[in-house]
Amino acid sequence: MPYGYLISTVLAAGVTAVALAPPRRPRRLVDIGFRISTVPNELPFLVFFLVLASTLLAVGQRDLGSPGALAVLGLAVLTAAGLAVIVRRQLAAGPVLDDALRDGLGDGWRAELDSGLASGLRRRLPYGRVLLGVHVRRRDVERIADLRYGDDRRHRLDVYRHRSAPKGGPVLVYFHGGGYFSGRKNREARPLLYRLASQGWVCVSANYRLRPDAGFLDHLTDAKRVLAWTREHGHEYGADTGMLVMAGSSAGAHLTSLCALTQNDPAYQPGFESADTSITAAVCLYGYFGDYYGHDEADGTSPVAHVRADAPPFLVVHGDADTLVPVREARHFADALRGASEAPVVYAELPGGQHAFDLFHSLRFDQVVDAVESFTAWVRSRPAADAPAEQPGRCLQPPSA
Repeated sequence: MPYGYLISTVLAAGVTAVALAPPRRPRRLVDIGFRISTVPNELPFLVFFLVLASTLLAVGQRDLGSPGALAVLGLAVLTAAGLAVIVRRQLAAGPVLDDALRDGLGDGWRAELDSGLASGLRRRLPYGRVLLGVHVRRRDVERIADLRYGDDRRHRLDVYRHRSAPKGGPVLVYFHGGGYFSGRKNREARPLLYRLASQGWVCVSANYRLRPDAGFLDHLTDAKRVLAWTREHGHEYGADTGMLVMAGSSAGAHLTSLCALTQNDPAYQPGFESADTSITAAVCLYGYFGDYYGHDEADGTSPVAHVRADAPPFLVVHGDADTLVPVREARHFADALRGASEAPVVYAELPGGQHAFDLFHSLRFDQVVDAVESFTAWVRSRPAADAPAEQPGRCLQPPSA
């Protein structure tokens, strides 16, 4: 019995099975299942190459003659079939996102795009990067790291821009996830940041204060400080802050939606009440849209409590297999926002998508990146996008931190 082949195949089969059917209770098992299934769910080609290499090694060493070895070979074939199902789910993201854009923006949304912006949209996926998976950096993009936007040690941000340093690029401000108690600015969504920066965008990715040292108002104030910093200093890095899109993942999407729905509200901008914290559009990836720790609906810590008619356009993308933040929360938020907002709300559920689907280049996330580019191209093509709208914030009573 080739024990090395047995161990590697059983491990690959196990993580693939969890990716296909993740546990949904108890919570500890859910967390473990999420962690061990992230790689096969987003990088199935990598797992397949490992299984193939292990199988070819066993064949080369003539270790497949026993019944037990043949059983392991059968398990390897089943694992490959399971990985093929994951790839099929990833490929389904494209049509789902296309339908969501058509549903949210209208059947003729492509015809409304500026011709120059339309011509710059990616025509095919970067299959080489998808096969490599973990390689997200681009040589034509520079990252200017650890710029200060405040006094706390967590008040640091990175700026991504094209190495040619063009002027007048649109801006994306991004916030990481981590449940407000973990995470960092250079972990998630890097394929998105590098892609947009390579197309002339100026992308800002920021840290913010975390639990238990910080509370709700601290997180939200930090996010708005980043927006104010970007408005004030973005031009130094080639940005045109008249087009400022905010994006976030998980807890970062919670922050993004709150900032989008409380623009210029002085209650959440202590010490910089007059700063412009308005945004042009919002992008929420596998977001949490519920109440903050220890708070209830009356405290207003949920984005649903702030939905409003003059909200900016939203793109909300969630995985239908998310076990950390169930997809029903995203559906509820999108429905509530659509019921109140006069701007488009684009909502997509990714087949087989788990939490943290933006960690790597994958067939799934690169199609999301293309959808973000298309969505922002539509926003940029609107006449109103040429100048930031005046959106005075509602002075709401903030909850205690």
